[in-house]
Amino acid sequence: MSVQQYDQIGEAFEGFKSLPLTRYGEVPSFLGLVGEVSGRSILDLACGTGFYSREFKRRGATDVLGVDISVEMIAAARDFEQREPLGVRYEVGDVAELRPFDRRFDIAVGVQCLNYAEDIAAMERMCRNIHRSLVPGGEFFVFAQKPDYRFDCPSLEKYGFRCEPTGEERETGPGVRVTALLDPQPVSIVATAPRREVYEHCLQAAGFSEVEWLPLQVAEAGVREFGEDFWADLLAYPPLEMLRCRV
Repeated sequence: MSVQQYDQIGEAFEGFKSLPLTRYGEVPSFLGLVGEVSGRSILDLACGTGFYSREFKRRGATDVLGVDISVEMIAAARDFEQREPLGVRYEVGDVAELRPFDRRFDIAVGVQCLNYAEDIAAMERMCRNIHRSLVPGGEFFVFAQKPDYRFDCPSLEKYGFRCEPTGEERETGPGVRVTALLDPQPVSIVATAPRREVYEHCLQAAGFSEVEWLPLQVAEAGVREFGEDFWADLLAYPPLEMLRCRV
C-alpha cells in the first residue's frame, strides 16, 4: 500500500515541507533532536525525496545513504542530487527486508517509517535491521504520528494538514489518513498510528535502549511569522511526536 501511494506522489512530496506544520514544527524539531552531524555517517530510512538526506549532508555528515521502498521517490531524490550534487547516495529498499551494508552507520533516522509496518512482526524486523546497521552506541531517531493523538481535537487545517481516522484497526494501531492541503491538489496518505507500547516493545526487542519520547516544538521563526496564538491548538494537541534510542 505505501509503495503505490508514494509512487503516485513523486516529487510533489517536497511540497509538504512548505506547509506551516512541517516548515516550523517537524523540520526544526527533528533537526534539533538529531543535533550535530558533522563528521558522522547517517542512514536515512523511508527517505522519500531525500529532504533530510540533503540537509544532513549540508550540515557536514560524511556519508549519507537514503533508502526508500518507492522507486519514484528514489528517482526524485536522485534528480535532486543530479541538479545539486552533494554526494548523497540513494537506493530502493524495504526497511523490513533491509540488506546488510558493508559498513555500519553512526546515526539512523526514520521520519514516518515504522508506522508503515504491516504488523508487529514486521516492525520488529525493521527495528532489528536498523539496529544491525548501526555502530555500538549509535543512535536511532524517529518522527511519527503521536500514538495517542485525539482526532476530536481542533482541526489542523490552518497548519496545512487534515488528520482523520480511517476506522480500520490494525495489529499495531488505528489506521490514519493524513491529507496535505497542497495547492492546487491536496495529497492524502494512509498509514497507521502504532500504539506507544508497540514502538517500545519492538525497539527494545531489537536491542535498543534508552527509548525516550520527545514533544513537537514550534520554531521561533514560526512564532514571528504567525504569532503565538496561531500555534496554541497545535501545541495543546500535537499530532506528531519524536523518539530517540541507542544501540
